[in-house]
Amino acid sequence: MTTKILTWMVAGLLLGSAINTFVYDVAWVQDYFVHGLFHITGEIFINLLKMLVVPLVTFSLITGVYGIGDIKKLGRIGIKAFILFLFTTALAITLAILVSIMIDPGKNFDLTQIEQDAFVTPEAPPLTQILIDIVPSNPVAAYAEGNMLQIIFFTILFAICLLMIGQRGRALAEGIDCLNEVLMKLVSVIMSIAPYGVFALMAKTFSIQGLGLILPIISYFGTAILVLLLHTMGTLMILLKLFGQVSLKSFLRKMWTVQVFAFSTSSSNATIPVTLRATEKRLGIDNATASFIVPFGATINMDGTAIIQGVATVFIANVYGVELGLIGYLTVIGMAVLASIGTAGVPGVGLIMLAMVFNQIGLPVEGIALIMGVDRLLDMIRTAVNVTGDAVITTIVARSENNISMQIFNDPNAGAPETIHLPQHHIQK
Repeated sequence: MTTKILTWMVAGLLLGSAINTFVYDVAWVQDYFVHGLFHITGEIFINLLKMLVVPLVTFSLITGVYGIGDIKKLGRIGIKAFILFLFTTALAITLAILVSIMIDPGKNFDLTQIEQDAFVTPEAPPLTQILIDIVPSNPVAAYAEGNMLQIIFFTILFAICLLMIGQRGRALAEGIDCLNEVLMKLVSVIMSIAPYGVFALMAKTFSIQGLGLILPIISYFGTAILVLLLHTMGTLMILLKLFGQVSLKSFLRKMWTVQVFAFSTSSSNATIPVTLRATEKRLGIDNATASFIVPFGATINMDGTAIIQGVATVFIANVYGVELGLIGYLTVIGMAVLASIGTAGVPGVGLIMLAMVFNQIGLPVEGIALIMGVDRLLDMIRTAVNVTGDAVITTIVARSENNISMQIFNDPNAGAPETIHLPQHHIQK
């Protein structure tokens, strides 16, 4: 399945690039293929994934919290995950700044070589309002709008109370566990059409964007990709080996499909169903731990976004000839870590965080317009980095709590689409 998805992804990239280079200006090609077949197929595929997110997060969280059976243990798992997510975000942006300083992207950059569109600074909500908005005044509205922070807050609170009422809540918990199994099976069904959805998404993206868009700001684009790869294959893998003590080869092989999905959809939330399936069925992490940490990480884990912030800061500072100094870079690191908590549920989070950083350290916010052209392509890569980070932290926490089956983890065929068997979860009394 992974090879098939990768093959169709590469085919979509090549076809899209060819269309952009040779026939994009042909009206019928745009009408019937780029904005027709590719657009419709890709959007249907993304909607199928998004369709599962809210119910799957809800049922998985309830099943997971109830399955843990101990509120103290739940708190311990949550604190570990939260600290690790912040720690990896701090490492990510520190690495981004250090590598960018060494490469020095944007030095001697000619502002006349690309057109600058007007950039309107996104308005960041005050911290007080962000904290207030974590608690939903209307849970139904939170579910309807897909507000993940509010959904997670309400669902965890509901599951804790279900646990507190004891035996009377068992029948409801078993029913929800059954619904969770049905949704996991639905994920497997949707994955059977994944190669064609991935092909359509890649073909449309590269038909519109094209590879030529990268050339004027190749130093920024190349540095960003380098740091994203270094963080994924270096920082995260070192942490996984030190604290998770598992085979990195097995982990990466089993996470490859998830990374392809994330790259294609550019959405951590849309990838939640696939990430949950991989962590449970492929890595052997128990439902209680995976269903709690994966949605949490998809909401607050900002490793990829933090890396883009670090590289963009150095690039724009060089372009405009601004000397930031040690204090300026430390400010960027601190703001990235804090913003990963505060702006997690805010739409357009990447631009908001970048605008906040630029305002704080005195860089011209209009400089963001220089890098917006390639942001869609970088967004695909940083989403793959984010979901990898989610799985790494989930694995580390699961190992620390002895909530992972190493027999499943070390079995290369465990949970593969063609051999998957969905076991019954056992609800603790």
